[in-house]
Amino acid sequence: MGEKTVRQRGKERNAKSAQRWQKAYERQRDLQQRINTAAQDILQSDNFKSTRRHIQHGNMTVNNHCMNVAKYSLAISEKLRIRCNERELIRGALLHDYFLYDWHSPEHVPLYKLHGLFHPGTAYRNASKEYELTPRESDIIRKHMWPLTIVPPMCREAWIVTTADKWCSLLETLHIHKGHGARKDDRE
Repeated sequence: MGEKTVRQRGKERNAKSAQRWQKAYERQRDLQQRINTAAQDILQSDNFKSTRRHIQHGNMTVNNHCMNVAKYSLAISEKLRIRCNERELIRGALLHDYFLYDWHSPEHVPLYKLHGLFHPGTAYRNASKEYELTPRESDIIRKHMWPLTIVPPMCREAWIVTTADKWCSLLETLHIHKGHGARKDDRE
């Protein structure tokens, strides 16, 4: 009499699964709202939207990669209870790969092997032309490729974004995080 039927156990498993999905959905929605609040100007800019045309790692666009880095940066700072300026963390994460070219294209073949060394400077120049960057945002963009950049990050926000970028890049390169590639309508 105390034993649950197979049907009851199945319903309980389904309910728990639905709760996990609901919690994950709410978490993603919260992260996205925080990003929208901190960086509406960046998200609405034509140059940032143009990053949907270029592939970063695997089949992930630069745009999706930067959004993932922003979300993981927030998650890392919360999980490790690292106090930081959330607005600057988000904005730096979104602009860290603001190089605005397709580094895989034939015209950039010489850059292909050196892209990792040079794109932080290009991203910084592009971002500083369009936005008034804070010292933290500048540090995030210019040093996110440490140790290739030689000089390490100087603020905790830059360390967090550097860590999130490495993690996202690994997941994307191994196709664990799968993008949908550049959309045809964005390439035109």
